Amino acid sequence: MEKRLQEHPVLGKPEKGKKVTFTYDGKELEGYEGEPIAVALKACGVMVHRYTKKEHQPRGIFCAIGRCTDCVMIVDGKPNIRTCVTPLRAGMKIQTQYGVSDKPFNS
Repeated sequence: MEKRLQEHPVLGKPEKGKKVTFTYDGKELEGYEGEPIAVALKACGVMVHRYTKKEHQPRGIFCAIGRCTDCVMIVDGKPNIRTCVTPLRAGMKIQTQYGVSDKPFNS
């Protein structure tokens, strides 16, 4: 059974783009071009997008409409990207974020 979301509450029903590769914390993964990054990550089994700075609590998809900051990640070197509404492109470099800051979790 496919784990991919079939319809987004704000973006609607996605048209399935071509299969592309991207990296997540240095690992190569696959998703479909144009789908939200968070959807591609969830389909690959990734549920944690960032950790809170103060208590190191995991965060992932919460609102899925770009209103909260639970799904923010570092995308192509830019922190605080809301992955639930940001379309996936081939070759993107996606990293777990620590807090809502500019540092990847593993650095």
